[in-house]
Amino acid sequence: MSVSVGRTRIKREISTMKLIRHPNVIRMYEVMASKTKIYIVMELVTGGELFDKIPENLLLDASGTLKVSDFGLSALSQQVREDGLLHTTCGTPNYVAPEVINNKGYDGAKADLWSCGVILFVLMAGYLPFEDSNLMSLYKKIFKADFSCPSWFSTSAKKLIKKILDPNPSTRITIAELINNDWFKKGYQPPRFETADVNLDDINSIFNEFGDPAQLVVERREERPSVMNAFELISTSQGLNLGTLFEKQQGSVKKETRFASRLPANEILSKIEAAAGPMGFNVQKRNYKLKLQGENPGRKGQLAIATEVFEVTPSLYMVELRKSNGDTLEFHKFYHNISNGLKDVMWKPEGGIVEGDEARHRSSP
Repeated sequence: MSVSVGRTRIKREISTMKLIRHPNVIRMYEVMASKTKIYIVMELVTGGELFDKIPENLLLDASGTLKVSDFGLSALSQQVREDGLLHTTCGTPNYVAPEVINNKGYDGAKADLWSCGVILFVLMAGYLPFEDSNLMSLYKKIFKADFSCPSWFSTSAKKLIKKILDPNPSTRITIAELINNDWFKKGYQPPRFETADVNLDDINSIFNEFGDPAQLVVERREERPSVMNAFELISTSQGLNLGTLFEKQQGSVKKETRFASRLPANEILSKIEAAAGPMGFNVQKRNYKLKLQGENPGRKGQLAIATEVFEVTPSLYMVELRKSNGDTLEFHKFYHNISNGLKDVMWKPEGGIVEGDEARHRSSP
């Protein structure tokens, strides 16, 4: 991918996020840039991801209101060709509409409705309607709408989902028809749209090679690990229980995880780099940060992991690993595998439950 194409896609995503004013879409307030980074001021959404329930990139605010957050594959009006259709093949295979896979042009609204139908099915069933380890077999199931609803779905819910997951976009239910569906209308509250003029001058400025240097944000130089004070340390723990920072997380690792170490920061990064290489990851190092880029494509593109070391005290460091691209479950697998090679790096506080002892703790009276 060329640099110009990458810049165009990033600009499109940021522009889309700022243009959309909808109560169920995450709000972007401002964008700034330094010579090396883009800073986006966004709405604070504290309820976690709907992926904790099922799908990714759908956030929840403190009151449980849904917020859509990812517009990396969004389409603006200039991408529509003379035939009035979109021609960019994109999306996670399990959620993508059959006409998108066909690569002959598709109506974006109808294709999005299909994806919404898949999400609705997953939320109600707890599993995907179309799933297969072989990609071609998966596509065949999608083309034929080869799925069945579980027994606990109501008759009206089954009928609606089958109308949404219609492989023929010309006969698929429309959004207008969906809104008038009796099952859909139960408890439905129409969104209240904001009416405000949106200015994209700040976005255009940071992507303009001849933009005003005076508008750039000045970054501080990082010649040592970022120092984490007590308040920042507490804010990363759950329920103000510092033990959760350093003990092994039970269940699945989410989009980020962290561990503590007594080793010097440079040695921590060197050991992570040494462990990640044999696992098929290219490593880029800058200051006290690592970017791990997977060589092989995954379910949602190449897995990429951002790693940073924070200084808690001169003899204690916190290491954060955060998925920046790819599939969350693949990140879970990566963290499990790399943890085995970092046992001499990870520090456990006194009284912490070490790996392998959990079963004995559960069975203790």
